[in-house]
Amino acid sequence: MALWVEAEAVELRPMATEDDLQAVIRAVYRQVLGNAHVMDSQRLTSAESQLRSGDLSVRGFVRIVAQSDLYRSLFFETSSPYRFVELNCKHLLGRAPQDQAEISEHVQLYNAQGYEAEIDSYLDSDEYLSSFGENTVPFARGNRTQVGIKNVGFNRTFALMRGFAANDVGKSAKLIKDIGSNLPTKIVAPLGGSGASSNMGKRFRIVVSKASYGPRVTQSAMTFEVGYNQLTSKIQNIQRTGGKILSITEVA
Repeated sequence: MALWVEAEAVELRPMATEDDLQAVIRAVYRQVLGNAHVMDSQRLTSAESQLRSGDLSVRGFVRIVAQSDLYRSLFFETSSPYRFVELNCKHLLGRAPQDQAEISEHVQLYNAQGYEAEIDSYLDSDEYLSSFGENTVPFARGNRTQVGIKNVGFNRTFALMRGFAANDVGKSAKLIKDIGSNLPTKIVAPLGGSGASSNMGKRFRIVVSKASYGPRVTQSAMTFEVGYNQLTSKIQNIQRTGGKILSITEVA
């Protein structure tokens, strides 16, 4: 079971086949709609046709999905303002909100200019264009693809992304306390089965980049395997020594 793995990019390339196109469409729905199940009657068939004909880029398709009545009903009408911004960052930029100022900026933007302007602010940002361009589906990003992002950003993104099999529908913001109080976000291993005891025998693989573990270590990427009991302390040690965590995966 993957606790955190930076996703592979899904790109719509020239001369794409119908299978390629359908893979892109599925990836957009999965990412932008937070893994919510999309019924055939809810699919945006007109926008899909425009994407197929080349009249719409992937970014344009993402915009239509994010501005759709379906997205609004799932993540705006049923969520607090902080949760809405939190999910917009996750779905459209592939990361958690950076700080309280970013959340406040988006809440004020919605109040002043409305729903569509709020969605546009992500899709028209330099960050979106430099990360995904016109034809790559947004994906969950770790430190590897977020230049200048501190480890706290990884922790917060991890908190939003883990448990990917579940959808994002929910009213309360997950990070409001940590971001509002400028507190570090702790990484907590997920419970399985009947509780923590079911995790005791599990082992986890941590992939780290740009760590400083002494003058004799020169690798740009390293892998550690630890038991459940050592997971939190190992993550803290990696972060204290300047390591950048790329993935945390349960060892089969």
